[in-house]
Amino acid sequence: MLDRVELQIKAGDGGKGAITFRREKFIPFGGPFGGDGGKGGNITIKADENMNTLRAYKYKRSFKAENGGAGMTKNKHGKNGENLSIGVPPGTLVYLKNELGEAELLSDLEMVGQEVVVARGGNGGYGNLHYATATNQAPRIAQPGIPGQKKSVILELRLIADVGIIGYPNVGKSSLLAALSRAKPDIADYPFTTLEPVLGVVQVGEKYFILAEIPGLIEGAHAGKGLGHNFLRHAMRTTVLIHLLDGTSAFPLEDMIRVNNELALFDASLAKRTQVLAINKVDLPDVQARVDELKVIFAEAGLTPVFVSASERLGLDELVAETWKILQPAQTKAKLAQVALEPVKVFRPEAVDKDARIHRKGNRFILAEPKLESLLDKLNLEDPEDLQEFNDALEKLGINQALKGSGVKSGDTIITGKLEWTWINDEDRRHGGHV
Repeated sequence: MLDRVELQIKAGDGGKGAITFRREKFIPFGGPFGGDGGKGGNITIKADENMNTLRAYKYKRSFKAENGGAGMTKNKHGKNGENLSIGVPPGTLVYLKNELGEAELLSDLEMVGQEVVVARGGNGGYGNLHYATATNQAPRIAQPGIPGQKKSVILELRLIADVGIIGYPNVGKSSLLAALSRAKPDIADYPFTTLEPVLGVVQVGEKYFILAEIPGLIEGAHAGKGLGHNFLRHAMRTTVLIHLLDGTSAFPLEDMIRVNNELALFDASLAKRTQVLAINKVDLPDVQARVDELKVIFAEAGLTPVFVSASERLGLDELVAETWKILQPAQTKAKLAQVALEPVKVFRPEAVDKDARIHRKGNRFILAEPKLESLLDKLNLEDPEDLQEFNDALEKLGINQALKGSGVKSGDTIITGKLEWTWINDEDRRHGGHV
């Protein structure tokens, strides 16, 4: 399963404004008549019920929305570029790479139909109609279109299942999934038979829950060793875990502890997930002979395992009943917690423009603000008037205030596109963000 992929996306550029003039027969003093360029198309990522993998993006990694059309004569507006929608499976996390190359979570597309705009198209440029003045009634200037946003997007799929089966490789997870549902995972007597998560539906009376067999792991999985993150990433969405142990193991309690350590090292919340403990292969004489011994060992640790045989379908009713008993209140609690959950505080002070981003690295502040960057393309900061216009924009867009909220101090460096300048506090200069 391809469950993590990086895409390069580019929203559409705005169309350029037109430079045209009225030339009607009975209008002797025709003026500027150039229309504005069209807006470039946005790029949206949307959860699609018809997709269950990111395989569609194994080879195609680059996407571009349509550019806006150029403005036309008679003050006609250029055509807006078509928006582009990229489909992903429900349960996909969408990350954007910031200017430092770090992945920032943008959205969790958990439900079918959820979508998020990841790149916005550029606005079209003004035609020469906008530049007519009393002293220049026939302007031969127009505005070029603003480029669309260009982003690196990381898509990460995490399967949505109620219950996950975890455990060391070859403990019988595939056999248990096949015995509890109609899923048909690969089953063989060697480690890592399952190379990707497999889902199945377990019927409980008139209700059901989704069960996922999650690839086995070894010590060091939290750091990517073995199947590593392929296992741990998909365990994140489950409400309850069935922790399956091999009854033939010399030290099953230690096996359980090692697996739980990997959970904790990857994400502390995983280690706190409710678990149903099951010991497999009870049909084997050697395991049957030590059932009482195993009960004592786990009782001393405060645990009561369910003894099962996936191959002979022994103890499965008890396992399903125990899982269902824990799952129902756990799901209710999780939903209530989600409703009451306060937004996570992220160090990302925002300016008035919601597309603005500030990233701090020591005394350097990298500012990504599309409107400001677009303005910079048109200004000559060696010109005092253009410099004043830039400083005014810092105030109008709320950027000065956002930088102050980020902890900027006199002498810190601000970087916007290709421009780099030093911050000066308000008491030293009227506009704190003067270049």
